Order: sequence, then C-alpha cells, then structure tokens
Amino acid sequence: MQNRMISMQTRMIVAIVGVALSLAAILAAMPVWAHHAFTAEFDIDRPLTLEGKLVVWEMINPHSWFHIDVEDPDGEVVRWEVEGGSPNQLIRNGVTQNSVPIGIVLVVEGYGSKDRTHKAVGSNFTLPDGSRLFLGGSAPGATPTASVRDWLGL
Repeated sequence: MQNRMISMQTRMIVAIVGVALSLAAILAAMPVWAHHAFTAEFDIDRPLTLEGKLVVWEMINPHSWFHIDVEDPDGEVVRWEVEGGSPNQLIRNGVTQNSVPIGIVLVVEGYGSKDRTHKAVGSNFTLPDGSRLFLGGSAPGATPTASVRDWLGL
C-alpha cells in the first residue's frame, strides 16, 4: 500500500512539474512569437513619404507608435500609425518628447503596410527646421521616394 502511495505521489509531482515546464516554455516563446520582422507586415516595394501633424506618441516596447494626421489627395484628414524603434533606441537617436513634441508637423519617410491600411514603419523624420532624426526599428535604411498618392495607387 505504501509503494502504491509513493507511486501516486510521484506521478502527481511529475505531472505538476510537466505542466509547469510546459507553461514556462510557452511564456518564454510568446515575446518571440509576438514580435515580427519587417517583411511580415510592411512592403519594401511600397516606400512612402507622409507629411502631417503628430497627434499621439506611444512610447512602448518593443516599438513606439506615432499617430500622424495626414491630409489625403481629396483633402480629407486621415490618421496614420507609424511604427518606430523601441523607446531606448529613439532616445539614443535624439527622438524625445522635447525634440518631437505633440502638434509638430513632420515629414516621415518609411514603408506602407502590406494590407494597405493607414499603417507604416518609419525610417526617419524630417522636422520643420530641416533636421532629420532616425527612427530605428525594422525599416530598411533606404530613403523612400514615393508620395502617399503613389502608395495608394491614385
């Protein structure tokens, strides 16, 4: 009877350890699974240049998000979400809430999303004084040339 009791306790411990290890493996893999490569979401063949007013800035990991109001070719204001690098990467590049305040008009060079929504990844900002700040993140270093009109196929 005592051998049978030990056997049941051993099985229970093995089961609990197995479940705990499985959960640990899943949790450890989640950040890798949640993070994406440039080519998973953005289109290298769709460079764009956006000009608009910065209305929201989210300094969150693993990427920062800049929400910019851009006037489309029909005169309608459309909010674009532009992905930048991590907060640490931006700060090292001089992109701070002092250098890029809410309300500033920016020219953003980057690449549009594959699904053609109003989402892009930025490679750099040009500020009103002409200075340029690198956004880091997953955008390739090439300088885009197409306008929003070209990107939307208008």
